[in-house]
Amino acid sequence: MQRHCVLIGAPVATGQRHEGTGMGPAAYRVAGFGAMLQDLGHHVVDHGDVVPGPARALTCTNPAVHHLGEIVAWTEALAVAARAGMAAGLPIFLGGDHALSLGTVSGVAAHAAAIGRPLFVLWLDAHTDFHSVETTQSGNLHGTPMAYIAGREGFQPFPPFPAAVPGENICMFGIRSVDPAERDALLDRSIEINDMRVLDERGIIAPLRSFLGRVAAAGGLLHVSLDVDFLDPAIAPAVTTTVPGGTTFREAHLVMELLHESGLVTSLDLVELNPFLDDRGRTARLMVDLVASLMGRKVFDRPTRIYA
Repeated sequence: MQRHCVLIGAPVATGQRHEGTGMGPAAYRVAGFGAMLQDLGHHVVDHGDVVPGPARALTCTNPAVHHLGEIVAWTEALAVAARAGMAAGLPIFLGGDHALSLGTVSGVAAHAAAIGRPLFVLWLDAHTDFHSVETTQSGNLHGTPMAYIAGREGFQPFPPFPAAVPGENICMFGIRSVDPAERDALLDRSIEINDMRVLDERGIIAPLRSFLGRVAAAGGLLHVSLDVDFLDPAIAPAVTTTVPGGTTFREAHLVMELLHESGLVTSLDLVELNPFLDDRGRTARLMVDLVASLMGRKVFDRPTRIYA
């Protein structure tokens, strides 16, 4: 099925303290992201990179939080871009650290509410990102978007999330690093958490198909947020938040192939790529290949890759 793909660069780099994620959108484009989609028969429009408004002098009760004004400005700008992208086709957000999802999912949720369809979120990540602005000890706001999406309190002075996603509409996949405060907050939620222990025991297919079945039965929109650290750092080194024991090459591609077969994905984040840490573009190319599987590339169609 041909899709109208809307590429939106989100070079967010201040949701954490390491330089490099702001180069992510350029790295995806250099790695042939748009050409890959066109080769698969999709229509592609690249809207370039979002430019946020000026950062306001904002404060919160947590002194650890940094770059608050910048991230709020990004959230507002990306929410507008995401809502427009949803109206135009399949928006794909090229990031940028995971703080970008504060804005992208806000816009997607606003669109879902406007057309009267439930929103579901598949969180492919090593981390739950379930801190609030008030609870984060690191002050890194890339660790907060899922809490914002789920309607957790403690997000002043961010704009109110337009329509909190119910816990039963959220599925976390590949989790293997959770702070105690996040764990405690998640105990009160009905969010499905498939950590690596679950995936080791049950495999990839059963839990993912179960979740996708719920999306289909509800006639829902499905937002997928793919963090580079979902992958094992042995195959995807270009990320600052490496956690050993992530998904393998084939496991990750299987997730993407199942998503393609479902036909349910309506928006996509690609986050936390840090090209400064990459090995000759290896991680960027892997992420492009994964999206190719999501967009219809079959196993038999895979090109042989030569690394010299």
